[in-house]
Amino acid sequence: MQDFGDTAAATPLRIGVAGLGNVGATLVRILQKDAAELTKKLGRQIVVTAVAARSRSRDRGIDISGLDWFDDPVALAKSDGIDLFVELIGGEDGPAFAAVKAALEMGRPVVTANKALLAKHGVTLARMAEESGAQLGFEAAVAGGIPVIKTLREGLGSARIAKVYGIMNGTCNYILTRMGNEEISFAECLKDAQALGYAEADPTFDVEGFDTAHKLSILATLCFGYEIAPDKIHVEGISKITQHDIKVAADLGYKIKLLGIAQRSDDGIEQRVHPTFVPKGSAIAGVDGVMNAVALETDHVHELLLAGPGAGGPPTAASVMSDILDIARGTRVPPLGVPSEELLPFRQAPMRAHEGGYYIRLNAKDVPGALAAIATRMGERSISIDSVIQRSDLKAKDSTDDGVSTRTVVMITQKTLEADVRAALAQIRADGFIVGEPQLIRIELL
Repeated sequence: MQDFGDTAAATPLRIGVAGLGNVGATLVRILQKDAAELTKKLGRQIVVTAVAARSRSRDRGIDISGLDWFDDPVALAKSDGIDLFVELIGGEDGPAFAAVKAALEMGRPVVTANKALLAKHGVTLARMAEESGAQLGFEAAVAGGIPVIKTLREGLGSARIAKVYGIMNGTCNYILTRMGNEEISFAECLKDAQALGYAEADPTFDVEGFDTAHKLSILATLCFGYEIAPDKIHVEGISKITQHDIKVAADLGYKIKLLGIAQRSDDGIEQRVHPTFVPKGSAIAGVDGVMNAVALETDHVHELLLAGPGAGGPPTAASVMSDILDIARGTRVPPLGVPSEELLPFRQAPMRAHEGGYYIRLNAKDVPGALAAIATRMGERSISIDSVIQRSDLKAKDSTDDGVSTRTVVMITQKTLEADVRAALAQIRADGFIVGEPQLIRIELL
């Protein structure tokens, strides 16, 4: 048995960190500050010996004067001066992919927080890690400081997962929370999020759902044993959510959240990212601000909810640290939960019928027969309407360009097929009784 009180004989674990942004600098700071405590826990030292970044002169609030500097992250990944390579550069290709690939080819363990890299190349990298005997850790790639990867790879035993869903983007959750609490517009919330550093100057990747889609594709593979398929996800963002939608949701007992949802069925795997009505009393409705949450529905533990900070330097660096500690202890698990050769080819299931139905908001022309025509088109697709709401405070536009007045109509459907809803709305648009695009939001009875 190893004596954790005697650390003199243990070989230090030498770490090279590529990328010294917020997460990378925080990681180096933690490893330097907590060096003695980590050595005491592990029975060996963990030492940052080398780094790579774009600018050597930038002040990052850490001391890198005694570390080896590399301008090229690939050269760092191959260096004889490190035992473990940490990739915090970002990007699905380019230097990040080249450096991770170089390390794994040498049999050198890798830790990364790069969800875009894993969504595109995860199966390839997992196969390389298995062939070379290297560990590949990516806890920080999904949901920041929440240990969801470790839970899926190690914590659930033989439990069979039927569904995984969650809030996986702090920017979107912050915007929707403020829209609900303060009755301000999407544009105003986004501007504040950018000022606070929660959103990028170009926020498209976050607010249009692509960041969540990358994370969901990784979780789906770990949950269901299929190859990663980020291009097989239905993706909608939150940029079209208005105060009209927020108000109706609140009045009906819901909140709006951007959810990533993946579930297994007899037809394959369904993956989708979109704004969702969730009941106010549900656990996930209480996850507000920049927080994230991931829920797992399994046959053994039923529903498990993991929640916590989903982004930022300290939470993400903590997840990177978790992987580093596992590697230092010698923990070995297949990167994607099962050996890569056992992953099934991805089989996409169609969008299913939602038990909670749909919320539909239309800007209808205020002319005789408009509502009757809309109802007829719904009936032709066997769509049952649970309720129709008309309120003056939801009026989106006083009149059309031709002077015809409009009124906002909200319909809540019963359980139905998405294809039928979309076909009905397409016909309603063609009939000319509405102005603009209809708003369609799914209702999940979580």
